[in-house]
Amino acid sequence: MDPANPLQQLLVRGLGTTNLVVERLRAVTQNWVLSGRLDPNQATALVDEVTAAMRGENPDVEKQAERQLERNFDNFLQDVGLARQKELDELRGRIDRLEQQLRQQA
Repeated sequence: MDPANPLQQLLVRGLGTTNLVVERLRAVTQNWVLSGRLDPNQATALVDEVTAAMRGENPDVEKQAERQLERNFDNFLQDVGLARQKELDELRGRIDRLEQQLRQQA
């Protein structure tokens, strides 16, 4: 791993965290199976579902994550005082309409 490449470091840490979560989930579900709180088939299904979601194989979870990321990004842009392209386009439209009204009045 290149210590000068923060993107590579982030990716490797993310993969490590994902593996850690999956292993911990397996251990917890195994304990639940041993204590009788969870059926073995349900435990396998739960681990598979969470693993698929973490790998981006679950479209619903992926869409939810995209929406959350979009909201976070919008909040970030608002906090730093920047506008999104959509907002700029709306303002350009309003300016065009106002300019047209002024030309008609003149």
